[in-house]
Amino acid sequence: MTAVTPVVSPYEPTSRGAIIAELYQVTKSFGGALPCLHRVSWQLRRGDFYFLTGASGSGKSTLLKLLCGQLRPDHGIVRLFGEEVNPQQDRRMAQLRRRLGVIFQDFKLLGDRSVAENVAFALLVRGIPKAEIQQRVQTALKLVGLSHKANANPQSLSGGEQQRVSIARAIVGGPELLLADEPTGNLDPQTSQQILALLHRLHQHGLTVLFTTHDLALTRLVPHRILHLHHGKLEFLTHP
Repeated sequence: MTAVTPVVSPYEPTSRGAIIAELYQVTKSFGGALPCLHRVSWQLRRGDFYFLTGASGSGKSTLLKLLCGQLRPDHGIVRLFGEEVNPQQDRRMAQLRRRLGVIFQDFKLLGDRSVAENVAFALLVRGIPKAEIQQRVQTALKLVGLSHKANANPQSLSGGEQQRVSIARAIVGGPELLLADEPTGNLDPQTSQQILALLHRLHQHGLTVLFTTHDLALTRLVPHRILHLHHGKLEFLTHP
């Protein structure tokens, strides 16, 4: 892919290496015999790229939802950009979420809108001027290699292309942190490697990334740190 200028965050960034997400003694359960997360503590710093691995149902998505403020911990504290996450504070949470980009396993694209309209949707809701939206959408689609598909319907695209659209949608607002929830879970191995390579390049542009996956083989393809969720505990892994 041709190198291009990344989508610039409209927010004043924290200094590189500063803590931008933190879990402190976090426990979360859903009524089972064992908690989904049990006294988990961890810090994510600006400029990091972490894989978060674990079996299906191990709590990977739960951890991301805690960071997004979609869930509250039973015990412990979740902080995002230095502020305690509280889903009940709707206005403040909306402001914090604008500093996040989120990628889903199942794409969550709007079938009645074009690729460009899907990417632009969140910016329209925020009332950003039309000319700025157009520029940001063009830049985001160029970054993911889909400029030629701007007017296409997402349903006409391959799975890999649809995931690239969802990545463009996640980065178009210039987030400081990208949460990727099993972004390759529904893709074939070759396409999965392409999506991982794209997120790796975005990280090289300066984006902080937390990438969940159940596929340990995928984590061996790029040299990033690995967390593993097992029986509610967070473990640090290294490849031999």
